[in-house]
This record gives sequence, C-alpha cells and structure tokens, in this order.
Amino acid sequence: MAAGSGLKKEEKYDRQLRLWGDHGQEALEAAHVCLINASATGTEILKNLVLPGIGSFTIVDGSTVAGEDVGNNFFLTKNSIGLNRAQAAMELLQELNSDVSGNFMEESLEQLLENDPTFFLRFNIVIATQLSESSLLRLSAILWKADVPLLVCRTYGLVGYMRLAVKEHPVVESHPDNALEDLRLDSPFPHLKDHIQAYDLDKMDKKHSSQLPKTYKEKEAFRELIRQGLLKKDNGTPEDEENFDEAIKNVNTALNPTKIPSNVEELFKDERCTNINAQSPSFWILTRAVKQFVEKEGLGNLPVRGTIPDMIADSTKFIRLQNIYREKAKEDASVIGDYVTEILESIGRPPDTISEKDIWLFCRNAAFLRLVRCRSLVEEFNAETTNKEEIASCMENLDSEMVLYIMLRAVDCFHRQHGRYPGVCNNQVEEDIGKLKSCVVGLLQEWGVSVSVKDDYIHEFCRYGASEPHAVASFLGGAAAQEAIKIITRQFVPFNNTFIYNAMLQTSMTVRM
Repeated sequence: MAAGSGLKKEEKYDRQLRLWGDHGQEALEAAHVCLINASATGTEILKNLVLPGIGSFTIVDGSTVAGEDVGNNFFLTKNSIGLNRAQAAMELLQELNSDVSGNFMEESLEQLLENDPTFFLRFNIVIATQLSESSLLRLSAILWKADVPLLVCRTYGLVGYMRLAVKEHPVVESHPDNALEDLRLDSPFPHLKDHIQAYDLDKMDKKHSSQLPKTYKEKEAFRELIRQGLLKKDNGTPEDEENFDEAIKNVNTALNPTKIPSNVEELFKDERCTNINAQSPSFWILTRAVKQFVEKEGLGNLPVRGTIPDMIADSTKFIRLQNIYREKAKEDASVIGDYVTEILESIGRPPDTISEKDIWLFCRNAAFLRLVRCRSLVEEFNAETTNKEEIASCMENLDSEMVLYIMLRAVDCFHRQHGRYPGVCNNQVEEDIGKLKSCVVGLLQEWGVSVSVKDDYIHEFCRYGASEPHAVASFLGGAAAQEAIKIITRQFVPFNNTFIYNAMLQTSMTVRM
C-alpha cells in the first residue's frame, strides 16, 4: 500500500482505530461476511459493516425486488423492482465504501443448502435475517459442525431478535469498564520493592506494613498516615502536596489486592487448557503457558500488566516508575514465551506458530480473558432441551421480554402448520388470532412450562402481519453489526446468546436460551 493511501485510511477510520487499533482494523479488512437475505434488517446490518471497512461481503438472496421491499429498504429503489434483490442491494451498499468488495448469489438459501452446503464454510461469520425455522435449523447445523459463527437477526413488527450461535469464542482484548490497575503494592516484586524503599516509605506503622488496609476504618487510618507524612516532610513543594493529595484520593483503587479473577481461574481448570494437542487453538496454548507461569515464577500471580496510570509527578520520577513495571512485564512475557515454545514443540508445531506480539498482547490482558460458549440452535429448539427454567423464571413477570420470545416461537409454529405467518392476509386476522393462541398453548405444553400469555400479545402479533418496519430494522442493524465486529476482531465481549428488543417500550433483554 502506498504511503499516501495509508494516511488516507488512517484519517478515514480514525475513530474506530481508537476503539480496536490497527490489528482490529486489519482483522476487519480481512474478513468475508455472508448475509442471507437483503431484507431491510439485512441491508442495515451490512451498511454498518461496510462503512467501517469490512473486507468483503456476499449477499445470498433468490428473491425478486417487490414494491413492499422498496417501501422499507433504503438500499432498494423503484428502479430495482423486478431485479434480483441480492444484486440490487449489493450495488447500492458497495457505493458506501470503495475499499469494500461486494458479491451476490441469486440462489435462495434453500437451493444452496441443497446443492452446495459447503458454500457457507468459507466465511468468517454468516448473518441470517428473516428466515423460517426449518431453513434456520438446517443452516445452523452445518455451521455449528464447522465452527463457523452464525448471527441470527429478525425484525417482526415492533420486536427485534438476535441469536448468536458459536461453539467457542475466546476474547483476549475484552476492554473491561473500570478495570483496576495492576500495581502489586501488596506483593511487590524485587525491583518495585527496592524503588519503594528508596523513597523511605516503609516507615509506616507496622500494623499497616504487613497487609493492605481493607475496611473503611483501616483505609481512613491509612489516609491519615499519608497526611501526616506530608506534614512531616521537610522542604515540601507544591508538587509534593499534589502527590500526597493524589495518593489520598486513590487509596481505594491503588490498594486493591492482587488476585487471579474467577473467570481466569475457570479457564485454567478447563479441559481444553489441561489437554493441549496439535489442534488446540492459540488461545488455549497461551492460557496453558500463563497457568504454568502462575504456578512457578509468578508465585500464584498473573504476569505483570506493565502499565501504570497517569499521575502527578515530575517526568523523571514517573518514567523511572513506568520503566520498572514495563521491564517486569517484559521479563514475565519472556518466561511465558519460553513456555509457549515448549508446548508447541511438544505437540509438533513450529515455534513461530504464535508470535511474540501475540504473547505480549495476551500477557497484558491476562486478567481480562473471557470465553463465550453458546448453546446450539438444535438444543434450544428441541423441546427436551429447551431452557424451560429460564422461560418460567422470566415469565414470573407476564410482561417480560420473554413473552416476545415465546410469541416469535409461536408464529414459527403457525408458519409450519399453515404455510404462512399470522395476519399476512387482512381478511383472516380475526381467524388467525384463535389459531395463533392454539400455537402458543401447544408450545408451552410441549415445553412443560406452566405460564400464561396475555391475549393482548397474541392480538398484537397477528396485527404485525410479519411486517418489517424500517425503524426497528435500523436499530437491530446497528446492534447486530456491533456484535459481528466483536466476533471478527475478537475484541470486546459478544452477548450470549439471545437478545430481544421491545420497540413498543424501548426495552431489551439478553438471556441464555
């Protein structure tokens, strides 16, 4: 890439680069996304992937553009009527970003599943919109077996629905909110201890030197000791006073105990960390290496993160302290790198399989590792393995968003029985109310869940007539694109596993189904 074009891209994607960095953008630009159905929901999702620079996308849609498509889809025009919907939408979407490559397939999902089911295995993620239950289950079974992430999205009247189906999605850069600093003040490593002693800070009362203050009373006493230290300081400067004030303000955050988070402990205990083999993903090899470090050189602690917060201090003192943490982090990463090499050699893989950059990134984020494991759609849709406990629990409130999930499953049941969705024929709305109520009752009986659904919801879903309002599709498009980017960049933590949006009340719920 020419230097000029590189600068242009940095300016073009400046804001998102601040979120997920160069490596996140590179992952995005290397990704190939498949969208099934160029519906209003589908094109809104793609819009929000094309703009930040997804590498390429392929739309699968065998439908022909009709007048109703033009009415609720910004990426179709009157001139599109009669054309293939995938091609028409692809051409307008591609105009949004010249860096993105667009493709289309005029075959329907059902035709591809019949003729070339392996077609879907070439993508980083498949996004399926507005699918019938039977087609969705066939697709999900193929993708689940091949470990290809599937994001299901659906707009149904004033209801939005998303379902993520991925066997295992590890996240190294989870970007937690309000993460505590890794200062190790309760268990200082040798160089840090020497640095502390050089400032003669170990003359605090002995009752405070053995362990960190924990209770409010102990922390207040510790703050008072700091204040006394300032009063006793000879030849103090305004900067000294600012330093002491800052220390007093940060007692709660700076004196947090050093420990391994429970989510990381669970990863260490996981079978995939214990039983490493030639097929093990890099994530598990790195996790195993960190575990070995914790058990040996780390003395029960994770590798030092190597960063410290900004603080009021002269540059020389700050840089000296910063370098102490940075050098310790490098030492720890180097030890873990040696463990990685040993593990790779033991399973017959080249040492350069995992780069130093990857090891360094993993070590810096070792305290924030996350793992998302979803249930398959086949499990969810099987009456015997349906999460009936969650349904019953949520339905203690009859207006919980769970009722919308039940209704979506019921309209699919109606579709199986009648070959259409309730309310799509204006002259049959009243008749469909009774039929849909039977589907709701039958579904709840099949699950063995003793809850009731208000008639208002049944009437409302019949009035929807399976419509796809653009306002709801647009909201869902933004939410779904955000989750797709999390999957592609492996940054931030995606939801697990079902998201339901109530556009009537502007409320939502995430639940494991």
